[in-house]
Amino acid sequence: MSLPIQLYNTLTRTVEPLTPITPGVVKIYCCGPTVYNYQHIGNLRTYLFEDILVRTLRYAGYQLNHVMNITDVGHLVGDGDMGDDKMAVAMRREKKSSMEIAEYYTKIFFDDCAELHITRPDNVCAATQHITEMIELIKRLESRGRIYVAGGNVYFDTSKLPDYGKLAKLDITKLNTKARVETDTNKKNPLDFVLWFTKSKFEGQELQWDSPWGRGYPGWHIECSAMSMKYLGDEFDIHCGGIDHISVHHTNEIAQSEGATGKPWVTHWMHGEFLLTGGEKMGKSQGNFLHMGELKARGFEPLAYRFFCLSAHYKFQLSYTDEAMQGASNAFSKLKSGVLRLKAEAAGKVGVEDKQTISQFQSAILNDLNMPQALAVMWEVLGDHKLSAADKLATLYNFDQVLGLGMAEWKEQSVEIPTNVQALVDARANARASKLWADSDRLREEIKALGFIVEDSGGTQKVKKV
Repeated sequence: MSLPIQLYNTLTRTVEPLTPITPGVVKIYCCGPTVYNYQHIGNLRTYLFEDILVRTLRYAGYQLNHVMNITDVGHLVGDGDMGDDKMAVAMRREKKSSMEIAEYYTKIFFDDCAELHITRPDNVCAATQHITEMIELIKRLESRGRIYVAGGNVYFDTSKLPDYGKLAKLDITKLNTKARVETDTNKKNPLDFVLWFTKSKFEGQELQWDSPWGRGYPGWHIECSAMSMKYLGDEFDIHCGGIDHISVHHTNEIAQSEGATGKPWVTHWMHGEFLLTGGEKMGKSQGNFLHMGELKARGFEPLAYRFFCLSAHYKFQLSYTDEAMQGASNAFSKLKSGVLRLKAEAAGKVGVEDKQTISQFQSAILNDLNMPQALAVMWEVLGDHKLSAADKLATLYNFDQVLGLGMAEWKEQSVEIPTNVQALVDARANARASKLWADSDRLREEIKALGFIVEDSGGTQKVKKV
């Protein structure tokens, strides 16, 4: 029996119960990366939010079909069908073929995901492998009178869909009076968008395919509709992405999908908020982004970044600074030390999960993924003097099914201690045995000055690097 869960729905602007189309089964689609560059840590925050959602649904007992796309063609620099294909921009930048670029950045993306413990989707679908499905979807739209051809390109006619813009609550009258994008003289309405580009619009596009409307390539929006509908059907439960997708990409996905089927497409829409840096959205176009390799170069481990993201609700902006990240890293180290201490105390004994705190944890995660509250429960368990070490571990491992920090795999790291440091450690042990506390404290500081920390546990000393 699945646990009931409440989630915020961007479509209705309310937190509401999730009611899957098929009881007990959740079909979910997440907009994946455009693989023309590194995914920065702001992008990765969105994938972490989606991972928490996926883990929570599985924890709650639902069976999932989780699909993510890889955009390797058709995503233009401008949202309004203007500018170059991002893959073409990368080709010029790196002097490589688009497939070489896509393969390289796709691998790095999934390497980053693995380091962050982001669960791999059940289906990962690349746009270039689903051109046939895109053409078939455009043909469905054509049969329903939803498209027109102008200037060599195939456009979706937004005037044929009365509720166009419902996800973003767009004022269509105002937007059609004043275009939100550069003027495309081929468009009947400023909000119309391209489903299929031909070489009449962009010359020199490397990736092109034959179609009923001419040789060319798909628009970005049609890709997600075609691939999600192939793997999840004409109707499914949850569609996720970043908050910046609401007004254009997801709005256009709804238009073409519902324009093709004539029925509601997705029940529940969920969006993650921005990661900010310097008060602005972190982004490639702004030039203010960090990718995972750069974050690690600053001395932060990937799971500390996961912990940092868990500290804020997915619907709220999160500001990145090195100081804030250092704070999260310190808290993560404290958690890891606490769990390792429990493992030593439990000495392999299998504990019993604490039902009361598990109930509190579930109340948090099942109420629109309230991870800050869930972390508060986690810290309470760690500091609870009434629970045995084994019972604490069992409870924390239960939580970690959702937190995804890998607590069960944490081990004490062996530290090579230099001879001079070991001599000070031994001297401190003798001082403590003789109850020379002032000497013990002085030796601890000398050890610390050499880059090591000594901790007292159960009458023994443990030495770690600072």
